[in-house]
Amino acid sequence: MDRPELKPARPWFSAGPCAKRPGWDLDALKGAFVGRSFRIPEGRARLAEVIEKSKRVLDLPPDYEVAIVPGSDTGAIEMAMWNLLGHTGVEVCCWENFGFTWLADVVDQLRLPDVTAHRVDRYGALPDLSRVDFDHDVVFTWNGTTSGVCVPDGDWIPDDRRGLTICDATSAVFGMDIDVAKLDVITWSWQKALGGEGAHGMIALSPAAVERLAVFRPDRPLPKVFRLAKDGRVLDGLFDGFTINTPSMLAVEDALDALDWCAEVGGLPELVARSRRTLDVVARWVEASPHVEFLAEDRRTTSSTSICLRFTDPFLDGLPPERTAAFAARVRERIEENGAGHDLAAHREAPPGIRIWGGPTVDTEDVAALLPWVDWAFAETLHEFTTTTSIGHT
Repeated sequence: MDRPELKPARPWFSAGPCAKRPGWDLDALKGAFVGRSFRIPEGRARLAEVIEKSKRVLDLPPDYEVAIVPGSDTGAIEMAMWNLLGHTGVEVCCWENFGFTWLADVVDQLRLPDVTAHRVDRYGALPDLSRVDFDHDVVFTWNGTTSGVCVPDGDWIPDDRRGLTICDATSAVFGMDIDVAKLDVITWSWQKALGGEGAHGMIALSPAAVERLAVFRPDRPLPKVFRLAKDGRVLDGLFDGFTINTPSMLAVEDALDALDWCAEVGGLPELVARSRRTLDVVARWVEASPHVEFLAEDRRTTSSTSICLRFTDPFLDGLPPERTAAFAARVRERIEENGAGHDLAAHREAPPGIRIWGGPTVDTEDVAALLPWVDWAFAETLHEFTTTTSIGHT
């Protein structure tokens, strides 16, 4: 197979930190509020602007409270669990690495007594969501970043639930249709779909979640960076830009630039459409390619942002796992050596393959230009491995 000639103009396909928005350069940070205190009115105004623009782009209900928190999405989801869980039983839905991480934290760190896990131990499928008891609090990821499997919609979540729904949505917001009214806690970071910088997370709370904060006092120590309430009162300053710890105002300026771009291109409908167009291009390629398939077993649950793929070939079926992993790594290495695509590795806990970030800051035409390089690298690697195997090398 001939090596392709066309390369992506922006060969950045990392699933986090993700590609910057099209046209980004360092000039976007020229107006950053640096060298000053973020606590003075001008600094807090920048932080409040991130909150308000995020609410506007995501079309969050007006009665939802939003805050900037430390520790990226991980900090945000941990903050939610440590502040809110323990009031009632807990249900955790997990089908990939991060869901299992949150389950381990609920069981091993919070040590809650009444926990039900809805789990699937193979990457590619969802658990039976119809079995979830919404009289309890429910923790889940909307989109499995490491498996490329997302919930198909919010129809499985009742409107009249008694428990809270706590959703790690970091690889779904800004790139997928999310029924936000079905979620009482939504967490994300700037470094995913916005292509922003790391270390900062965001948390959105429904009125039910805010009420829980006011009436529930967890029977456990809460580090300062986790505290959302004090003496039975919600820390209201969080929701107008008074952050728990010192934020990077360079990162804040970058987030504002990304949010302005979101509005300029058409808001949430166009962000979702950009991601869907990319998935459609990949889906047509997968359908025509016998050597690759989605990890997601059901087309309705295939992620449009974290597009996870594995290689298929009779030769690969006979390889031990370490050789399959080496094969996938060699395919990726060939692509990267030619500058056709960077950071395509599957997550370390996922089956060997490639992961293409298809969030809204990635241009669909760049993904389309990448795919022939995957075909070429696969063919070259298959020839290399079959040749070395046939002469006795393992």
